[in-house]
Amino acid sequence: MKVLIQLVVTAIFVITLATVLPGVNVDGFMTSLVVAALLALLNIFVKPILVVFTLPVTVVTFGLFLLVINAAIILMCDALVDGFSVNGFWWALLFSVLLSFIQSVVRSGANRMDHPSKH
Repeated sequence: MKVLIQLVVTAIFVITLATVLPGVNVDGFMTSLVVAALLALLNIFVKPILVVFTLPVTVVTFGLFLLVINAAIILMCDALVDGFSVNGFWWALLFSVLLSFIQSVVRSGANRMDHPSKH
């Protein structure tokens, strides 16, 4: 159930970012749901392989190359999902940074709600 909720929330973020960013387009909520599911799968199966192959570059850039990998994942999703388009690398990079940031904020807020401090 938690995974399904995360997918729906990510789909909402995807459609919201597509509304805000002129270089990102998504046809509708169902398409954003497919994008969210595919992003999850690509992050589980493809991203670790890319990280291993690019480890030297990632180390030299102090981890900043991971942003390039995230943008590449977004561009893969663009190529695989009809109705989702990203107009180039820089839009993919901005989209991935904003999506990661929003997900982190929501995740940390949810963790605080699950484990309130005992002050």
